[in-house]
Amino acid sequence: MNARDYPASVDVVIVGSGPNGAAYARILSESAPEASIAMFEVGPTVSDPPGSHVKNIEDAGRRARAQERSEGPGERAATISDPGAAKSGQRRGRAGTYLLADGYRVEGEDGMPVAAFSSNVGGMGAHWTAACPRPHDSERIDFLPDLDELLDEAERLLGVTTDAFDSSPFASIVRERLSEAVDGGRDHAHRAQRMPLAVHRRDDGRLVWSGSDVVFGDVTRENPRFSLYDETLVTRVLTDGGRASGVEIRDLRSGAVHSVAARVVVVAADGLRTPQVLWASGIRPAALGRMLNDQTQVVFAARLRDVHAGADDAVAASGALSEQSGVTWVPFSDEMPFHGQIMQLDASPVPLAEDDPIIPGSIVGLGLFCAKDLQWDDRVEFSDDAVDGYGMPSMTIRYSLTPNDHAVVERAREEIVRLGRAVGDPLDERPFTMPAGASLHYQGSTRMGETDDGLSVCSPDSEVWGVPGLFVAGNNVIPTSTACNPTLTSVALAVRGARKIAGSLH
Repeated sequence: MNARDYPASVDVVIVGSGPNGAAYARILSESAPEASIAMFEVGPTVSDPPGSHVKNIEDAGRRARAQERSEGPGERAATISDPGAAKSGQRRGRAGTYLLADGYRVEGEDGMPVAAFSSNVGGMGAHWTAACPRPHDSERIDFLPDLDELLDEAERLLGVTTDAFDSSPFASIVRERLSEAVDGGRDHAHRAQRMPLAVHRRDDGRLVWSGSDVVFGDVTRENPRFSLYDETLVTRVLTDGGRASGVEIRDLRSGAVHSVAARVVVVAADGLRTPQVLWASGIRPAALGRMLNDQTQVVFAARLRDVHAGADDAVAASGALSEQSGVTWVPFSDEMPFHGQIMQLDASPVPLAEDDPIIPGSIVGLGLFCAKDLQWDDRVEFSDDAVDGYGMPSMTIRYSLTPNDHAVVERAREEIVRLGRAVGDPLDERPFTMPAGASLHYQGSTRMGETDDGLSVCSPDSEVWGVPGLFVAGNNVIPTSTACNPTLTSVALAVRGARKIAGSLH
């Protein structure tokens, strides 16, 4: 699937190999198999098959090296290795990511101190938690009548399941205790339940986490008209007569610059680099980079009460730590504008006495993600002069929480303590609010709109207004304020865009 001899022209260019770029490749391979497709990824291939989740690498040393190679210009910089590092105020990225070096905060604003990226085949899909909840209430995009069918298709592409942890001994305990705490007055869809996850369990019991490899599927990997080029930077989208006509690329191994003609270009480079590519191309609609939103994340930890270790709880068949407590979901609602996920921590975030052994799976982390007020002035800006580590226009993030945002965070802090006490004994007195950018769920910067009203970048099919043949993809296309993990929604939107392209190619 990987290739190096760049083509002179193809039908479709896809910029970025994360789950959204992979969704375009998959739908086109299924629906327009006659179309030639070239995918360009700025980072290296770090896993086998290309785009697979690094959690599936059993050897710890190889897994750590795959994470390091995903860190782009930040490779080998210090990363967060335990929950306490974030609490200490250290400005570090997670393993497999690297931080925006500067421009992450403007004086007088909140900024995004830990805005982060991954540069590797598979993008953030090689490192994510694989949570795939559906949007609820105001998270939903009301001008898409086919949203539920698109979400169904996204679940197919990502390999979403809800039963991977059914055999986990503490999963039902956590879920039952949360249900007692939150289900009163909620309809069935909003009650505490199993988290939909892009993960399945092999016959030997080992968990397999979905990355872009699962989204590609065999149909893409075996498509002779699809090629993936890693370590290749797309510097700009080319246009002819106002229409997308291809891309300019730079081979990061040799430094050589090439042009590749295309009938259609899809930019799926992530929530910050997708608008960067458009800006560098001179494609600058008024809404580009605007309405940027993240999800403020509040975290807490508790130790499950009245649980006991089994004889084989300590180690899984593969030698990896077992997952004992599963992942439980508390859905967003307009009345309670945050989304919760409760899952096992591999280690206690606070020191415990030596004579107080930890029962595997008994330490659970609680996280509430808060929906944010959308503001026109929350944005990512790009320089016409300064450049980043790849030579692309440097970024400055303008971002502030509103009084209502602060109020929602305070409500989340109170709620997470209540939930922690419901499931067990809290390990700390107070919850911790993660620095902005920590969720990695950057949205809105190339937002979708029902009409070309100047407040959006692309159409309901993800085609950029005024630039036929140019599509954008990723969490950045989502136009609503969400609290749930956005990947399922963004892949659903990618399905819609890919279908539009497939129809135009026939």
